[in-house]
Amino acid sequence: MAYAGDEAHQLHRSLLGASKLEIVLGDESLSWAQRMWEASMLELPTVVRLAAPAVVVYMINYLMSMSTQIIAGHLGTLELAAAALGNRGIQVFAYGLMLGMGSAVETLCGQAYGAQRYDMLGIYMQRSTIVLVVTAIPLAVIYIFSAPLLLALGQSPEIASAAATFVYGLIPQIFAYAVNFPIQKFLQAQSIMAPSAITSAVTVVLHIAFSYVLVYKIGLGLLGASLMLSSSWWIMVAAQFLYVVTSRRCRLTWTGFSWQAFSNLPEFCMLSIASAVMLCLETWYFQILVLIAGLLKDPAIALDSLSICMTVSGWVFMMSVGFNAAASVRVGNELGAGNPKSAAFSVVVVTLLSFILSVIISVIVLLTRDYISYIFTDGDEVSQAVSQLTPFLAVTIILNGIQPVLSGVAVGCGWQAFVAYVNVGCYYIVGIPLGCLLGFYFELGATVIHFSQCSL
Repeated sequence: MAYAGDEAHQLHRSLLGASKLEIVLGDESLSWAQRMWEASMLELPTVVRLAAPAVVVYMINYLMSMSTQIIAGHLGTLELAAAALGNRGIQVFAYGLMLGMGSAVETLCGQAYGAQRYDMLGIYMQRSTIVLVVTAIPLAVIYIFSAPLLLALGQSPEIASAAATFVYGLIPQIFAYAVNFPIQKFLQAQSIMAPSAITSAVTVVLHIAFSYVLVYKIGLGLLGASLMLSSSWWIMVAAQFLYVVTSRRCRLTWTGFSWQAFSNLPEFCMLSIASAVMLCLETWYFQILVLIAGLLKDPAIALDSLSICMTVSGWVFMMSVGFNAAASVRVGNELGAGNPKSAAFSVVVVTLLSFILSVIISVIVLLTRDYISYIFTDGDEVSQAVSQLTPFLAVTIILNGIQPVLSGVAVGCGWQAFVAYVNVGCYYIVGIPLGCLLGFYFELGATVIHFSQCSL
C-alpha cells in the first residue's frame, strides 16, 4: 500500500506543476506580461521534457526508413525509384492508417491519465492492439498484390516490379505497427518518453549496420533492405513491451492482460477510424503525389528528385510529430484535470517552439540545396532536379512546423472529425488538382507536384 501511494504521488507530479500553471494564468493581480513570463517559465521546461524524447523517437524511427532508402539509392537510380515508390506509394498507406488509428489511444489514455483513471490506460492499449492487428490483415493482402496494383495505376513496369520486391519485405512491418503504436501512445500519455527514445537510438544503429551487410555484402538487394527494416521495427516493439511489463513506472497503468480489452470494441473502432481519417487524409496525400510523379516524363528522375525532397521533409516533419505528441499529451492531461487555461497556453508554447525550429532547419536546407541529393544517390541530373525543388521544400518544412502541432491539439480535445474536413479541403480540393493541372497540362513537371504540398 505504501508503494502504491508513492507511485501515485510520482505520477501526479506533472499534474501538480500544471495546477500551479493554472493559478498563475488566472492571477489577475499580475500584469499580462508577468503572467505570460511566469507561465512560460513553468510550461517551457514541461514541453521540452515531453517533446524532446518524442522528437528523438519519431525522427530516429523515420531515420530507419530514410537510411533504407539511402542504402537502396546507392544500388542505382532504378533501385532508388523503386524504394521510393514502394515506400511512399504503398507502405505509407499502411503507416498512415495504423498510426492514425493508434491516435485513439492518445486521446483516451491522455484524458484517463488526467482524470486519474490509471487502470484504464492498459485496457485502452490492449484494445487498440486488437483493432490494429485485425486491420493489418487486409493491408498485408494489398502488399502481396502490390505489383499488379502499381501497374494498374500506370507506373512503369520495370519500376513497379522492383518496388513490389521491396514491398514484400515490409509485410512483417505492418504487424509491428499494430503493436508499436499503441505502446508508444500508452507511454506518451504518462509522459514516459525516454525508454522509446533509447530503444529507437540503439535499434537504428543496428539497423544501418545489418542493412549494409544484407544489401551490399550478402547481396540481397531491395528485399534485404526491406526485411531488415521490418526486423528493426520488431526489435523496438519487443524492447518497449518488455519495459511496460517490468517497469515500476507503469505499475499502476499496466495490470496485465485483461478480457476487458475485448469489450466496447465497436465504439473504440469508430473512434480509431475517426482518428485514422485525419492522419490518412494527410499521409495518403503525399502517397498520391508520388504516384503522380511516376506518371510524368522520365519517371525515374521525377521519382528520385521528388522522393529525396519528400524524405527530407518527412524526416523534419517527424520533429513536428514529436511536438504533436507533446501537445496532445499536455492538452489531454490538462482538460482531463480541469485546467482549460493551461491547455490553451500549452498550445501556444508548443506551436511557437516548433515553428522557430522549422524556420532554422529550412534555412539550413536552402544553404545545402546543391549537396542534399548526394546523400541518397550519385548523379548530377538528380542533383539539379533536387536543387530546383529545394525552395518549395523549405516552404513545406515551415508549414509542417505548425500544422501537425495543431492536429495534436485536436487529438487531445477529441476533434478528429473537424481536422479531417480541413484536410480534405486543403489537400484534395486544392492541392492535388492544382498539382495535376500544372504538372501535366502546363508540363511543369515535379516542381509543381512538390509545390502542391504547400496547400496544407
